Amino acid sequence: MTHSPAEAAYLRAVAAFKNPTLDLLHGRYAPFVVAVLTRMFTAERASVPVADAHVEVGAFVEEIRAAGFDAEERQIPAGSGREICRYWVRVGWLVPHIQEGIELYRLSAQAVGALEVAGRAGGGRAKVSRSRVRTLLESVEQLTQSAETDPEKRLARLRAERDEIDAEIALLEREEAPLEPIDDDQLLEDTENILHLSRELPADFVRVAESINAMQRDVIAELRRDERPAGEVLREYLQRGEHVMDATPEGRAFSGALKLIGDPEHIDHLTDQLQGILAQPFTRLMSGEQRGDLRAIAKRVEQGVQEVLNAQRRASHVITTQVRTHDPIRDREVDDLLRGVMSSLQAWMPESKAGDRVDPLRSLPTGGIGHLRQSLNDLRPPNPPAPLRDSGAEAEFVDADTRAWGGPNYGELEAYLAGLDSERFDLATAFDGISASDSRRPADLLGLLELAHRNGSIEGDTVSVVEALRPDGTARRFAFAAVTARTLKDDADAN
Repeated sequence: MTHSPAEAAYLRAVAAFKNPTLDLLHGRYAPFVVAVLTRMFTAERASVPVADAHVEVGAFVEEIRAAGFDAEERQIPAGSGREICRYWVRVGWLVPHIQEGIELYRLSAQAVGALEVAGRAGGGRAKVSRSRVRTLLESVEQLTQSAETDPEKRLARLRAERDEIDAEIALLEREEAPLEPIDDDQLLEDTENILHLSRELPADFVRVAESINAMQRDVIAELRRDERPAGEVLREYLQRGEHVMDATPEGRAFSGALKLIGDPEHIDHLTDQLQGILAQPFTRLMSGEQRGDLRAIAKRVEQGVQEVLNAQRRASHVITTQVRTHDPIRDREVDDLLRGVMSSLQAWMPESKAGDRVDPLRSLPTGGIGHLRQSLNDLRPPNPPAPLRDSGAEAEFVDADTRAWGGPNYGELEAYLAGLDSERFDLATAFDGISASDSRRPADLLGLLELAHRNGSIEGDTVSVVEALRPDGTARRFAFAAVTARTLKDDADAN
């Protein structure tokens, strides 16, 4: 369907006025909105905690109403500060975000642009000054030089610039003519031109950050739709997450500008230059608001760069986390569950009454699981392993040294105790009476203590000291409380 030029122009104007920027300036409460947002958000306060914003907007409303501005006709919106701020979020003037666990409000790009338009309109009509014309001509000249591809022409231009600089240096070195100071009015015009250019920066930075956030939302939404193979999705989104700054036109433009202003040394140099300008005598002709805006240029630039970089890091983290944790099967199960709940509600609502209640499901039912198969190729239950055969032969130790460094020789020790003459024996005396060196090891002393305890031992008050021989011939002395024991087990223990 084609439109006439008049219809097309009208449709473009209608679409433009649907933009939040013009909607803010054209609305019924536009003066109130501009006044509140200008007062609440400054160069030193780019974000405001949500709770503080609600209180400040409510207090501003009360002050304006107390002053009588809302007496004859409604010039102030109704509702509390929280309700007003929530409405501004819905129409796109405020953007909520979370930083370090605190929910904050910040201005959207459209709101920043609207406030700049209102600020310029309230500050008087823009003048066609020499400074702005010079800025325009220098920009055109720079564009022409950048687009020039003929080496001869570029060399001729560079030589002409060098000759002009050399002539100026020679003139200053000869001191033939005194350096004439520039008129204060011209310096003031140049300063106003700088302020005019700087007012566009905050909206540009916010627009870049919001374009990155919009790209992040598009990526997450497309990922959750699960319309393409998982491998293709992973490769594409991981690449976009790593190169998120290059995915939007605003981001690519910001990357180029970041090379000029992103270095902290450049920001520090800009701050020093602005402080030097404020120290000049002509600044007395500037208003206090203009001096404050000039002083805040460097900080606004730094905050804008940081906001865009934070948006880039946040988008990369969210996209990467979503890709790593995305589970299509789980998402489909949740969708099926929600559809089942909605179907049940639709079936229950026509039959229910106003007082009917639904018992909540406090826990999910537990499924009963029987015996699970342990083998995929045999339906029969697994057979136990065959019993070990008893050969009746004693174990053979090939390495005698390994046997010597082993545990106690219980068989030899029991035979030794059975051959003692008395019914009771002193453990230290009995250990010293063992003649075989291979049964007087430290391990055999522990075995003898174990046999004494098993046969019934009595601990005395004195201390016994014995000497044990290790398999390598070294001796070790051990001290312990004197122990008296029986040579044989008690009958009760034996039974």
